[in-house]
Amino acid sequence: MTIATLFILLFAAIFLGMPIAFALGFSSVTTILLFSNDSLGSIAIKLFEAVSHHYTLLAIPFFILSSAFLSTGGVARRLINFATDVVGHVKGGLAMASVMACMLFAAVSGSSPATVAAIGSITIAGMVRQGYPQSYAAGAIANAGTLGILIPPSIVMLVYSAATEVSAAKMFMAGLIPGLMMGGILMVAIYISARYLKLPAQPFPGFGQLLRSGGKALAGLLLILLVLGTIYGGVASPTEAAAIAAVYAWLVAVVGYRDMGPLKDDPWRRPGESLGAALLRSLWQVPKAIVGSFGDHEVRGVVLDGAKVAMMLLFIIANAMLFAHVLTTERIPHTIAETIVSWGLPAWGFLIVMNLLLLAAGNFMEPSAILLIMAPILFPIAMQLGIDPIHLGIIMVVNMEIGMLTPPVGLNLFVTAGITGRPVGWVIKAALPWLALLLCFLILITYIPSISLWLPNLLS
Repeated sequence: MTIATLFILLFAAIFLGMPIAFALGFSSVTTILLFSNDSLGSIAIKLFEAVSHHYTLLAIPFFILSSAFLSTGGVARRLINFATDVVGHVKGGLAMASVMACMLFAAVSGSSPATVAAIGSITIAGMVRQGYPQSYAAGAIANAGTLGILIPPSIVMLVYSAATEVSAAKMFMAGLIPGLMMGGILMVAIYISARYLKLPAQPFPGFGQLLRSGGKALAGLLLILLVLGTIYGGVASPTEAAAIAAVYAWLVAVVGYRDMGPLKDDPWRRPGESLGAALLRSLWQVPKAIVGSFGDHEVRGVVLDGAKVAMMLLFIIANAMLFAHVLTTERIPHTIAETIVSWGLPAWGFLIVMNLLLLAAGNFMEPSAILLIMAPILFPIAMQLGIDPIHLGIIMVVNMEIGMLTPPVGLNLFVTAGITGRPVGWVIKAALPWLALLLCFLILITYIPSISLWLPNLLS
């Protein structure tokens, strides 16, 4: 009766159009009041503990803030220019460069919709101008943007770590090879289809231009080394690395690239100015830029937007944690685990059922909520069947990638529709051929654990 009430209330609220966070809270509180001895005061305490007692979740606002500075500033544009100079001369090179730019931006943002918005807003229009079909460009970017939650650092991996107490650093390690592999698969598919469709290639810009564009993108590329290097080098935890990334992204946007703040549009070197004089002037301006940015309306707007996104996500997480608390106290995961294990289902059979369940959930719910609801249920079963928790986490993250592209709640679909000005139905059709690659990739990740576990085992 408890299980039925909890899930009937949840899905009824979702289908009636209630926001997912409120649906999770409503079903949890109602079930507690009807079937549990917990008081209303304990519900408030649990909501507070859900966020405050999970140190790993503190990384989420920092990564969101870092992503906001990088998206608003010119980091995405410089990464795209660098990627275009690297592979733009190959058949379909502009589309391949877009995928490469998504991979690079994913490694500094941790968010899939942010990756699509930052890279797609520039590259989709650019590909259309170069003669690419708009549907081809939109489909490629919508799918490549999903790498934002697979290539570390990843907000979704942090949520899984908080839900299962699995090491976030090991999850980041495990996501690196699959992320690079998926990006490579997309680029190979683009190259093959580009030759068939006779898509254009740009002339090679020369090594001089390649070095110049690489130098301009260097500040953004260094953030990848800063975050992953401090985590894997044992210098900082993922949460501390996220805080460093937020401060670094702010300094890059305000002082380095000067895309916002008091020094906006003020070049590093003015006409006729010597290099030494330019360096001295720039160093003198650094304190002014840092202090002045606190009162700059554009910087404050970026911080406010990042705070809104972080609060929305953390509110979902808090209610999902309350839902998971009800599951745990009522021993629902244990009951389900014992039932499934009693069926004698082998590990490979369980993984098929799990993938189908997660793919179905991805149609209706946001990834963080899915993980916080499903992980407490699926994790005990996987452990009893001998499935590695890191491998399980990567399988779930890849399922969440696919959920970003499936209606009616696929966030990447809505972001791409906003960029192109096309209806969501058109975007779905554009993304479908690429989605088949993701489904094949899911099968590989599910049944070849070494793809996910090789790097964590090596570095351990």
